[in-house]
Amino acid sequence: MEMENYRHFLFFLITSISIGFLSILFVLIWVFQWREGLAWDGGLAEFNWHPVLTVTGFIFVQGIAIVVYRLPWTWKCSKLMMKLIHAGLHVVAFVLAVISLVAVFDFHNYKNIPNMYSLHSWIGLTAVVLYTLQLVLGLCIYLFPMTPAFIRAAFMPIHVYSGLLIFGTVIATALMGITEKLFFALKNPAYKDSPPEAAFVNTLGLLIVVFGGTVLWMVTRPSWKRPSEEASTFKQSDGKVSSVTENELNLNSLDKTTMESSSEAWKRNLKLEEAGLRSTM
Repeated sequence: MEMENYRHFLFFLITSISIGFLSILFVLIWVFQWREGLAWDGGLAEFNWHPVLTVTGFIFVQGIAIVVYRLPWTWKCSKLMMKLIHAGLHVVAFVLAVISLVAVFDFHNYKNIPNMYSLHSWIGLTAVVLYTLQLVLGLCIYLFPMTPAFIRAAFMPIHVYSGLLIFGTVIATALMGITEKLFFALKNPAYKDSPPEAAFVNTLGLLIVVFGGTVLWMVTRPSWKRPSEEASTFKQSDGKVSSVTENELNLNSLDKTTMESSSEAWKRNLKLEEAGLRSTM
């Protein structure tokens, strides 16, 4: 990455992380100053885990998982290592999202409030279901070594698009949830009268939007993509020179004899996989 591009990327990365942490701080201040804090007792304090874990896990951690491939100082790490980090962050986000859903359903059942009646709940549950499917397919296709390279390459554009779609949907759902909560909770003064809590939580919504915008900007800049891995060359028994990526050779622990006898097969698989990987993350 050129120095100018690196500085721009670093600016957006620092801005994104700072706004993400600030969003988490804002949601914690909100629930502790105005909404009875946090507990697991079926009451309002249990419901408060929903916004806290949604912002922390489903938005912030998921956003970091999306941009982790773009971090320049990780480009020397093996592709397998980055896949594990990427998947691990998504698993953390998924677990926190599930706990946040349990808190909501438990609170509703305890208070005899109907479940799944609002647009916020419909889209939110849909996002969790799609995220689950995305996670399972990603683990099966990209971490199972027996998955053919052509399947990985074919699925990669879908994987990237659906990941960004789910991320944007989660942010939109969070904004709907914030507005819905303020309408229900603020009575005197009402939400329309712009009390301090309303202004504070509206600011939280703006922070979430900015965080999402910076993440999407970073992952859609072509100049900030992870570069193709440096190729290492070796000579076949017939004198021809072939090339494969150094990390791929290390990950598969092939000895020189095996590489020489199967170089053409490697070239075909690598071309198929890199066609998908290099055009995305």
